[in-house]
Amino acid sequence: MKTAFLASAASLSLGAALAFAAPACAGEAFVGVYKHDVTFIGNAVGLGAAGREGGADIHLGYRTNRIESLRWLGRPQVHTMVSINTNNTSNFVAAGFDWKIELGQPGGFYFRPGLGLAYTDGKTGLPPANAPGLTPEERARRTYLYYHRIDFGSKVLFEPELALGYQVSDKVSVELSYTHLSNGQIFHQGKNQGLDDAGVRLVYAF
Repeated sequence: MKTAFLASAASLSLGAALAFAAPACAGEAFVGVYKHDVTFIGNAVGLGAAGREGGADIHLGYRTNRIESLRWLGRPQVHTMVSINTNNTSNFVAAGFDWKIELGQPGGFYFRPGLGLAYTDGKTGLPPANAPGLTPEERARRTYLYYHRIDFGSKVLFEPELALGYQVSDKVSVELSYTHLSNGQIFHQGKNQGLDDAGVRLVYAF
């Protein structure tokens, strides 16, 4: 069920990105391997991190060329991606804008910030383990969920990301990448544990 949902959502997101970017939509594809639910980034900036889920995330995505008609927005690229967790916990699909900013001469290092929206099949609204009248089995189940699953608060989330890349050739580049998911207390009031992914991705331009 999860795999079917992600495949359908990824297809819809890709179709929307291609339609938005037409006619110049050759773009680039990327694949990445990430550590799921890392804590060192959130701890470093004082925001904390969930640290409840494990495994690795496989990111598969596509970016359009720069959208020339959006000069007022800095001519961004449109990205769409699907993230599949090896432990089959919190998967997600996302789409949004990102900007490639050259650091020095073109063809070398670059910085890539981005911002999008995501939809996760992860947990939301986990029930409290200390509610009165619970059976021992139900209390144990809820306690396990509390310590082993992220409570995103909402299915729809913000998806900011940052990457530092290097252009290896005309077609290939590599990026150190960080992706965050959070409801930002906008899509939901209350739980906002969020997800931090950190990893590396390979980019191929068509």
